[in-house]
Amino acid sequence: MRVELIALFFSANICFLNVIWEPLADWFLNILIYKVLPMVEIPKYRSLLFLDAMDKESGGLNVIIETPKGSRNKFKYTPALDIFKLDSTLQAGASFPFDFGFIPSTLGEDGDPLDILVLMDQSVYTGCLVPARLIGVIEAKQMEKKGKFERNDRLIGVFAKSHAYNDIKSLQQLNKNVLEEIQFFFETYNRYKGREFKPLGQYGPKQAMKLVRQGIKTFNEKYI
Repeated sequence: MRVELIALFFSANICFLNVIWEPLADWFLNILIYKVLPMVEIPKYRSLLFLDAMDKESGGLNVIIETPKGSRNKFKYTPALDIFKLDSTLQAGASFPFDFGFIPSTLGEDGDPLDILVLMDQSVYTGCLVPARLIGVIEAKQMEKKGKFERNDRLIGVFAKSHAYNDIKSLQQLNKNVLEEIQFFFETYNRYKGREFKPLGQYGPKQAMKLVRQGIKTFNEKYI
């Protein structure tokens, strides 16, 4: 009951602040997510952020899908409320080329869970837990509106039981046009947001797994 009251209190204040000044509301929300909630005795299953990054039996990745393939709407998980929020809508004619989500129990350089694009036979719904297999990463840096560059790598995976991508083990095995489409999407998406997205290179599953393990380590150092 204590957890529900805390969430209700903060959500009410966040809604109030959002009306007055949105940046202050965002700051308040980040304090709640990354400072207050970790100190509350709350079962890990109550937040998707604390699910295991990797399945203990198969060794594969656990991925939470936020935005399905073909959607113009971008959804974002809000840990404080344990819901998915409509974050933004892409410009007309643009849509996500594949299902997009995050790996729980990880943190990237930007302070958010590691992003991952998952290739599968058919898209799934927002909030779906997808067992995935890493095939590579597009390493990149992203310039925010303040002019500061920070790493924002884009991990690429496939559904662990996919029929269409069953034989794909590495990014280099994907059709060149598919890779170009993925990279072009992130470049245009960030440009639309007023940011610059600079690819640094494309690497296979070993390098991708190194980034995941580093993300797990960063998460554990902060929360565990």
